[in-house]
Amino acid sequence: MNESPFPKPELPKKTLLGRLRTYFLTGIVVAVPVIITFYLVFWFVEWVDNWYDTLVPEPYRLENHLPVNIPGLGIIFAIIFFTILGALTANFIGRSVIKAGEGIVARMPIVRAIYSALKQIFEAVFSSEKMSFKKVGIIQYPRPGIYALVFLADQTQGEIPHKLQQDMSTVFVPTTPNPTSGFLLFVPTEDIIMLDMGVEDAAKMIVSLGLVMPGSKEQTED
Repeated sequence: MNESPFPKPELPKKTLLGRLRTYFLTGIVVAVPVIITFYLVFWFVEWVDNWYDTLVPEPYRLENHLPVNIPGLGIIFAIIFFTILGALTANFIGRSVIKAGEGIVARMPIVRAIYSALKQIFEAVFSSEKMSFKKVGIIQYPRPGIYALVFLADQTQGEIPHKLQQDMSTVFVPTTPNPTSGFLLFVPTEDIIMLDMGVEDAAKMIVSLGLVMPGSKEQTED
């Protein structure tokens, strides 16, 4: 078995100042993600509440009929609003109205490109009928002997596997540290090595530049 090219260095004994520095950095690592998460949640709730205040006339706002001001009423209103909108869109009349509106948008040169891109993104993220990334694997990329992490979309259908005369899989090669950008590749299914880690763990690895390395199921069981 080959020795690791990264031997473990001998760590010097920490002084009091070094320990305090370690405690300080550990506190930052623990606290800052929590603070940023709560800040973003509160910002989103406040943003939706402001949208709710501008959309609903003041006499009909819920906070005017309650003894106390409850934050997050805009979230409840947004859930009800989008649920009703989705129910109306699901029937024949709603689909006809949406189709007519999309026809108008399709005649606008710049707007149609923006609308089409946003619609495809939201359909891919929120639609339950479409398959999202559920499996992670590695392939030899960009050359043999070097491996890259990939997200598996689905088995390739249509003209591509027919022309190549073999089973192909559609994979997404994410870039570091932003896993939302990357490359779409069509790879022979037999060349993909499947991994046990989930998509979330793989995304953490990519965002952390490889510093966060989840262990395999076999390692955790041993």
